[in-house]
Order: sequence, then C-alpha cells, then structure tokens
Amino acid sequence: MQEESEDIKEIIKEDVWGSIKGFLDLGFHIGEGEKSIHLTIGLLLLLTITLVATKFILKWSRHILTRKMQQEDKQKFTSVFKFLNYVIYLIAVLVTLSAAGVDITLVITASAALFVGLGLALQELFKDVLGGIFIIVDKSLQVGDVVEVDGKVGKVFEIKLRTTRALTRDDKVLILPNHKFISDIVYNYTQNHRTTREKVSVGVAYGSDVDLVTKILEEIAHGQRLVLKNPKPFVLFEDFGDSALTFSIYFFTNDTFRDPRIKSEMRYKINEKFKENNVTIPFPQRDIHIIQPKQ
Repeated sequence: MQEESEDIKEIIKEDVWGSIKGFLDLGFHIGEGEKSIHLTIGLLLLLTITLVATKFILKWSRHILTRKMQQEDKQKFTSVFKFLNYVIYLIAVLVTLSAAGVDITLVITASAALFVGLGLALQELFKDVLGGIFIIVDKSLQVGDVVEVDGKVGKVFEIKLRTTRALTRDDKVLILPNHKFISDIVYNYTQNHRTTREKVSVGVAYGSDVDLVTKILEEIAHGQRLVLKNPKPFVLFEDFGDSALTFSIYFFTNDTFRDPRIKSEMRYKINEKFKENNVTIPFPQRDIHIIQPKQ
C-alpha cells in the first residue's frame, strides 16, 4: 500500500508537474551560458499576472482613498493613478526581461539619468501635484473660500490637481500653483466660517466731541446694508495720533469678498455725517522755522 502511494506521488511529480514545467519552459531560447536569453511562457504568464494584480491593487487603493470624496474630486486623481500604472508596468517589464536573461543594466543606467534630469525639470510640477493632493484629501481649501496669497485676494472657484483658480475683486482670474498652499503663508478668510470682522479707521481733530464721533460711527455701521446686526458693530478709540484722535469702527459681514465696497460706502457716509455735525478730519501739518544766520 505504501509502495503504491509512493508510486502515485512519483507519477504526479514526474509526469504531471514535469508536463506543466515543460509547458512553462516553452518559448524562445537564444544563446548559451551566461549570455543566453530565455523568453518562456512561464515568464509571460508571470508578467500577465503581475500586471493584472497591479491594476486590481491600484483600483482598490484608489477606491479606499477616494471613497469619501465627491465625484468631482475623485476624477482629479485619475491622472495620478494612471502615472502609477505606467511606472509599475515599466518595472514589471524590466524585471521580466532581467529574469529572461537580458542585461538591463544599460537600460536602468540610462533611465536613472533620464529620470534625474526629468525630476529636476519637473520639480515644481511634482510640488504642485503633491500640494493638490493634500488640498483635496484634507479639505484645507474649498470652492467658495476667500484667500489671500502674496497680497492678492480672490474667491476660489476651481481646484485642480496642479493649480487652484480664484476670481479677484476686479474680475480677473488668479491662477495659483498648489505648492503655495503648503510652502507659503496663505490667509483663508472663510475657512472656519463665512463671517469676518473688518474695520474702517478715521482721524478727527483734537478737541472734537469723542462721544458724538462714537455715536455717528455706530449709526453708520448699523445702517449699512451688508453689515451684520449680530455680532454688533463697535467703536474703539485707537490712539492719540500726531495730528488726530484715531477711531475705528469694527463690523462683521458675511461677504468679505465685497469688503472694499462696503468700506467705501461707509467712508462716504462718515464724510457726510462729519460735515453735518462739524466734526473735522484733520490733515498733517508742520511748522517750519527759518533761522537767519547772524551776520
């Protein structure tokens, strides 16, 4: 019985596995010794399995990373995963050629030099794409946010993988490389909420009725259409300036993008009300004393 079992194992080992191994070894065999190249069915089958498995793993990873994102954000990762596909496919082909006996040292050396040069040339592009991935994943920036970058203010209307586009207050499109959002100081006026606090400052002449000035500023702020009633506007007596008493009216608005227009309308009203109430807005003055030299 034991001898029969061993005979069956031997048959399986020699005949079945031998036939499979023989089939997998079929292919092109060129040369002999160390210089020989063997491109077999087994290698091609292994390459096919590797490529299919790679595609499945990348598709699964993409699903895991983007499952909580909106459809628009998911589409932005298409180019990233396509690039990863190409890189892994290239590696798989090189490994297969190496296993077949092809000397790929020259190819790797040339590729390394090429990728170093390409990496240096596309350094900014890679930084922008990385910044875009961070923005999309951690939601640090969203469409509708009002941001200030390098002294320029704009309302974001499109976030791409490489650039973010914002509309400035004079209706010009501001194209921002995404690396700025991870390497530079960026002010996001509306990330926490849409309400922001703004102010308008004005100076009045020494001797002015400060209570009257405070009352006028508060009335102007309360009467302004885009100024919120709650939180309430308030006035601060900021400082004793060189030529004026400095006051600031602080107010809250939900439309920080139109902030310059709101402030302009308030300044018109302040100028009008100050004239009606004989409140003087001074301007800097200097006394010049000319000393004649003694003869």
